[in-house]
Amino acid sequence: MEFETKAIHISQEPDPTTGSIIPPIYQTTTYVLEEIGKDKGFDYTRSSNPTRLALEKNLAALENGKYTVSFSSGMSAISALMDLINPNEHVIVSDDVYGGTYRLFEQVLRKYGLDFTYVDSTNENNVKEAIKDNTKMVWIESPTNPLLKISDIKKIAKITKKHNILLVVDSTFLTPYFYRPLELGADIVIQSTTKYISGHNNIIGGAIITSIKEIYEKMKFIQKTVGAVSSPFDCWLTLLGIKTLAIRMERHNSNGIRVAEFLSSNKKIRRVIYPGLKNHPGHKIAKDQMTGFGGMISFELNGGIETGIKLMNNVRLCSLAESLGATETMITHPTSMTHAEIPRDVRLKIGITDSLVRLSVGLEHVNDIIDDLKQALNKI
Repeated sequence: MEFETKAIHISQEPDPTTGSIIPPIYQTTTYVLEEIGKDKGFDYTRSSNPTRLALEKNLAALENGKYTVSFSSGMSAISALMDLINPNEHVIVSDDVYGGTYRLFEQVLRKYGLDFTYVDSTNENNVKEAIKDNTKMVWIESPTNPLLKISDIKKIAKITKKHNILLVVDSTFLTPYFYRPLELGADIVIQSTTKYISGHNNIIGGAIITSIKEIYEKMKFIQKTVGAVSSPFDCWLTLLGIKTLAIRMERHNSNGIRVAEFLSSNKKIRRVIYPGLKNHPGHKIAKDQMTGFGGMISFELNGGIETGIKLMNNVRLCSLAESLGATETMITHPTSMTHAEIPRDVRLKIGITDSLVRLSVGLEHVNDIIDDLKQALNKI
């Protein structure tokens, strides 16, 4: 079954009672049991819910994995996954990682005895050299947020398997439509379903996908015990979004390429970072391991922080907002927004300059997106 068909049909069969082509929302807290010891697999919605189960089965199918555990946010999914790491154990992390992930690792988990080392994972040798006797996990974003670095998951997976280390890949920027890390050797995939998966700026959610039963069972235990579960309504909205995921990603991709080419020709921009451009350092790997480049673009303006702020204060169509991956084009200033809590010296060291801008290219007509960026650039 092809991706588009899976997205529309897996675990979304018509309701057997009414024939409703869209399965109902099971908006319930609890379930009435026939008798003690005899139930239908549902007892309390924190533990399990038919709507959430449908979403979990659908996401597993899209990633070509076996299991999914759905959470109330991408960060709650990441937090749950880190329960696999014990005090005094070590995790290797992509140096250009989402600010919220960095904040969780450094300001919350490190004080409980977890150790983190940040490396440029675009060179697999950096990962290999960072391995310690107590290393239990390698955490990769690909593409990274916001510098869109591309890591060779196949090569890194060979390293982690040799050392019996878990490989986690956050592939939120590309979704399973363009990128399926499990097929490349990753053990676990993280998705912020808030973004492209749902795609309409109307829910918060996250998911862990794996084919390893032991990991799935541990994550189900955390899901039930901690209780950061996605609501039935949010799961239902996410399933609706998934039905159009393939065609949305195609449009994000085509718009992204056009916008990246326009930005590359503007003299007020120092550099454009987009995996679909041939000058991107990870372009070759992206072409080999991914089927598209997505709609995320970062670019660096000539000038300092004032230049970036002035640009974003002058856009009209593009929304100044912290999220990404939805129908609307959204523009973000990482230094003052998504990555503000990362120390400035750390940001500069990895390349997040004060004039860096992150653009999530939406589904509007590409000419209108370009016209808006053009008029804003003319004002700086």
